[in-house]
Amino acid sequence: MLEGYTAYIVAGASTTLKIALSSLAVATVLGLVGAACRLASHPLLNRSAEAYSTLVRGVPDLVLMLLVFYGGQVAANSLLESLGLPAVDFDQFIAGVLTLGFIYGAYLSETFRGALLAVPRGQWEAGWAYGMSRPRVFLRVVLPQMIRLAIPGYTNNWLVLTKATALVSVIGLQDMMYRAREAGAATREPFTYLLVVGAVYLMITTVSLLLLRALERRTSAGVRMGEM
Repeated sequence: MLEGYTAYIVAGASTTLKIALSSLAVATVLGLVGAACRLASHPLLNRSAEAYSTLVRGVPDLVLMLLVFYGGQVAANSLLESLGLPAVDFDQFIAGVLTLGFIYGAYLSETFRGALLAVPRGQWEAGWAYGMSRPRVFLRVVLPQMIRLAIPGYTNNWLVLTKATALVSVIGLQDMMYRAREAGAATREPFTYLLVVGAVYLMITTVSLLLLRALERRTSAGVRMGEM
């Protein structure tokens, strides 16, 4: 049915997974930093993080992808030209990862902020009463509880991010979607390859959901449902 394009699509699926996992790593770091800034008492940090979260969540992912890849490349080359330096071409993989990480970092910042706010203030005070420093209270008392509370939102963002990797095909990166379009055009059976891509995405998200639900159950072991 796939007329020899199986290996071609599988190679694209591997690229898709690499993009998704790399973007998730970037988004997690940005999300933690954004959440910390949102909860900071310094007004500049707080407002900057709020502006980042609000603006990014309000602009379509496709628009941001095109702005970063094409607009960013034009701006960078204009600057290099003014300095008398040669122009550069953005790496499509890096551009895709950084853009998706930047976008979903805004969503995860809200996820982490909500999880941190859900940890009772008394947990901090109890740690301080035992003579623990603020960083140690966060790492040993607050962070484990925050992780448990953040997992459902984190799972949802990961699933959406995984599907959003299809956007990198518009900047020419040969992911699964890009290769499926090429295979469909060559065989004049685009619907067949779109179904295959849809099935692969469904398989990835289903496995991810099962693993993350198992992690959620593990981190919630011993916690009464009324305390969730």
